[in-house]
Amino acid sequence: MELTPLIRDKSRLSNFLKDIPNDPGCYLMKDGEDRLLYVGKSKKLRNRVRSYFRSGNELSPRISLMVRQVADIELIVTDNESEALTLESNLIKSHQPYFNVLLKDDKKYPYVCITWGDKYPRIFLTRKRRQRQLKDKYYGPYVDVYLLRQTLFSIKKLFPLRQRRIPLYKDRTCLNYSIGRCPGVCQEEISSEDYKNTLKRVEMIFQGRTDELRILLEKQMISFSESLKFEEAGSVRDQLKGIDRLYESQKMIIPDSSVCRDIIAMASEENISSVQIFQMRSGKLIGRLGYFSDNSNFNSSQILQQVIENHYSNVDPVEIPSEILVQHQLVNNILISDWLSEIKKQKVNINVPKRSRKAEIIKLVEKNANLELQRIKQSHDKNLVELDDLTNILDLENIPKRIECYDISHIQGSDAVASQVVFIDGVAARQHYRRYKIKSPNIKIGHSDDFESMAEVITRRFRRWARFKEEGGDIDALLSNESSVLDNQNLNDWPDLVVIDGGKGQLSSVVAALEDLKLDQNLNVISLAKKKEEVFIPKVKQSLVTESNQPGMLLLRRLRDEAHRFAITFHRQKRSQRMKRSQLNEIPGLGPQRIKLLLEHFRSIEAIQMATFSELSSTPGLGRSTAVVIRNYFHPDKNK
Repeated sequence: MELTPLIRDKSRLSNFLKDIPNDPGCYLMKDGEDRLLYVGKSKKLRNRVRSYFRSGNELSPRISLMVRQVADIELIVTDNESEALTLESNLIKSHQPYFNVLLKDDKKYPYVCITWGDKYPRIFLTRKRRQRQLKDKYYGPYVDVYLLRQTLFSIKKLFPLRQRRIPLYKDRTCLNYSIGRCPGVCQEEISSEDYKNTLKRVEMIFQGRTDELRILLEKQMISFSESLKFEEAGSVRDQLKGIDRLYESQKMIIPDSSVCRDIIAMASEENISSVQIFQMRSGKLIGRLGYFSDNSNFNSSQILQQVIENHYSNVDPVEIPSEILVQHQLVNNILISDWLSEIKKQKVNINVPKRSRKAEIIKLVEKNANLELQRIKQSHDKNLVELDDLTNILDLENIPKRIECYDISHIQGSDAVASQVVFIDGVAARQHYRRYKIKSPNIKIGHSDDFESMAEVITRRFRRWARFKEEGGDIDALLSNESSVLDNQNLNDWPDLVVIDGGKGQLSSVVAALEDLKLDQNLNVISLAKKKEEVFIPKVKQSLVTESNQPGMLLLRRLRDEAHRFAITFHRQKRSQRMKRSQLNEIPGLGPQRIKLLLEHFRSIEAIQMATFSELSSTPGLGRSTAVVIRNYFHPDKNK
């Protein structure tokens, strides 16, 4: 017999909540057919479980959908929170509960982020969706990266928006303010409220509310004209024309163009599915979003439903259309429709069109999903071949998921730096890249030592792990959990393979550093020598037998070249900064403290060079006489 959801059986819910212990443990939420929906843990079970059903408690849309289906809750009490963490991780891995499994969005697809939590919010593209602040909003992921960049570029020309993450000058605006591209947020020339009002209009474009935006701007243009503010009216007119240009090439139209629709379809092959969402507003295609999913545990209807749950849980109610066309009937079609209707405060219909123009649009979206699937699959298959071949070359037990590569860059010991690049599943994971400034006093101008530099970097990189092992931690046991959920020291970045850019000497120095850390038996380390592209492994004199064009070697070279690029870019940046500082050192009367004050005030040597005498003399801690010397140094001809 199928149980009624607890929120509809108040008597059973009340009796259950009374008997919950306030001990640490895990709770397992199940639906009416005894299917596991969610596994959670808490150090106080009573407080946590009751919070799901407390009136007035604002739950996220996705959790709200889950609570609608919970018909039974099983409790497992543990001795402490640590045990609850371990149990939660094991239960999730064993049962893969529906609401614990997060849909993977393709990191190749970018989002638009607006940092609403800032006083003057920024708008930018990002490929990593993470909540810096609670008020941050993400729009996407967008499939057409080029079109998205062009759109954002055009928007920043139409609307005066914050252009820089960090102000160029400390006490004055930059060129963007002078040409009307920025409202002068660095000097607060515009109030935070007025700036956010401008950004709310930009947000309407990414929400697909361009018709509403047009009406709003037209009213404002008329108001400015009636008030004889013709310059402001002209600016709004230009914004209207710009918005029209953004969508003037859009030709895709379906019947009932006044209705807002999302069309969702997918294509699957083996264990991968690509899902596309076409956003149509007033008959025009205004956005194409994409997700991909590992479909080993779900059928097509479940994957589509998961995409809908994930996508609409993260948008504002106004972005939810009144009609959603899907390729397959959802598992819980009525439940999802009611859930979306409650969020939007308006009826939302989910339909599966079988004929007419709507069915043709579904086929078109499916075709696009299939194209994206082939792109994903080709990349996935190529990476898998390379990783498999690398595993054979190095005789590893398992295919290396996370590979790190290190390189040193300097010019005769000056400005010595190192890079750490990370590939995950054969793809560059730039969010994990890291740069190091070499700190050893032995590395200086005229004296370089790549062996010592590499040993220093490896020591700094793995000393947290060495400390963990020294304190009795079991690295192998930690890694077997395949998750940082059990770890309170953030030890979740252990590489399956470390590649050193260099020959036997660099490799020996790294192995010696790992021996000092007592990690040499835990870590797979190799080196790749540039000259003959030879691969060396520890304690073996001869290089491994390889062919230059075999897939595994191509992956290693791509990894090494990326590490080299990243290192030399950082080295050039550091050298450029040093050279600028050395130019200031040549000015009489400027010591380290005054140079520091100048750079803090003007941000760059170019700004100091362009500064007027009054701007220089007003710099804190400088004085008129020093300002004269600086001005004469950069502009000697003006004093002849």
